[in-house]
Amino acid sequence: MGFVDLFCAASMPVLKVLIVTAVGSFLALDSINILGQTTRKQVNEVSFSCSSSSMIHLYLATMLSDSQMFGSGHAGWFMPVNILLTFVIGSVLGWVLMIIAKPPQHLKGLILGACSAGNLGNLLLIIVPAVCKEKGTPFGDSDVCYEYGMAYASLSMAIGAVFLWSYVYNLVRLFSKDSGNNQTEPAQEDLNQPLLPESESESESLTKREGKMKVILHSMQQQWREFSRHINLKAVLAPSTTGAIVGFIIGTIAPIRRLLIGTTAPLRVIQDSACLVGDAAVPTVTLIVGGNLLRGLKGSGISIALVLGIAAVRYIFLPLFGILIVKGALYFGLVRADPLYLFVLLLQFALPPAMNIGTITQLFGAGESDCSVIMLWTYGLASISLTLWSTFFMWLVA
Repeated sequence: MGFVDLFCAASMPVLKVLIVTAVGSFLALDSINILGQTTRKQVNEVSFSCSSSSMIHLYLATMLSDSQMFGSGHAGWFMPVNILLTFVIGSVLGWVLMIIAKPPQHLKGLILGACSAGNLGNLLLIIVPAVCKEKGTPFGDSDVCYEYGMAYASLSMAIGAVFLWSYVYNLVRLFSKDSGNNQTEPAQEDLNQPLLPESESESESLTKREGKMKVILHSMQQQWREFSRHINLKAVLAPSTTGAIVGFIIGTIAPIRRLLIGTTAPLRVIQDSACLVGDAAVPTVTLIVGGNLLRGLKGSGISIALVLGIAAVRYIFLPLFGILIVKGALYFGLVRADPLYLFVLLLQFALPPAMNIGTITQLFGAGESDCSVIMLWTYGLASISLTLWSTFFMWLVA
């Protein structure tokens, strides 16, 4: 298989992303104002809540009904480990970048998030199926490749959402609090605290009135509230995560699977309806990404060296670490020699930063304009980087 064939197969999906993203940017221009900020927010909410979750549960359920993705023969369990390693290695490289660049305090959480969290959902959902449809790829039959590719990308999106909202969310929250950008939140919490320590006031009164059991229950409730506040469970259990859970349940429990999946399933109309809703996810999200990138044109005070440092972490160092990890896993028998699966694992190390990092910075008011600039430049460079790395990865797994 020649280099030119692989390069063409790798460049077509990226070109499709660029075209749809450009359309989204055009529709978001002030002179056009079809995809303005309010519209993007509302459409994104619909896509995030309905389309993406429907698509994830559909492809995971179908995949699990056809073959045991996490059985011993496939070693699909390695994907969560692989995604965790992208976050860990990205964080370490982000710390090194901060030591070298010495950014302001309020940008440290943003830098760590941009270095550690890749766009594990939307871009994979576009690139992987599109690669399957191209001629000259090492992935075999295009229909089988498409089905498995969508399942891998859906699983990647769900796992990535859990790590993003449980890890990056708290990084940005921590550094924004330390920099004083979010001082109103702690002040409000201080107003709600009892004047005496709980162990000496409320807990003792409960002990006298209702006994030790209610004190224990009350303490557990307080701990749960504190845990929920710091982890943001509502965000962790996002629709994409919920969709993945539903997909696993349908795909692994035989009675439910026979009711919903297959041409003879009595309730197959439910899955068909989910397919209709899920098909809108990829183009909608890509248009929104194009509209959001326009904010980066307004610029900010962030150093260009810092932006290039983030790009170097995501497009040079992380992919190199990814090759070592995936090749090592293949050598030690942790994954099987499935070209498509290996390609997805490698690609997870070469993606631009997750778009939801911008949402997180909005929540805490820490580096929002800087995040827009980072996204604009990193996604612009991704058009070149993804094409080159995809070509090399396909050659590597062929």
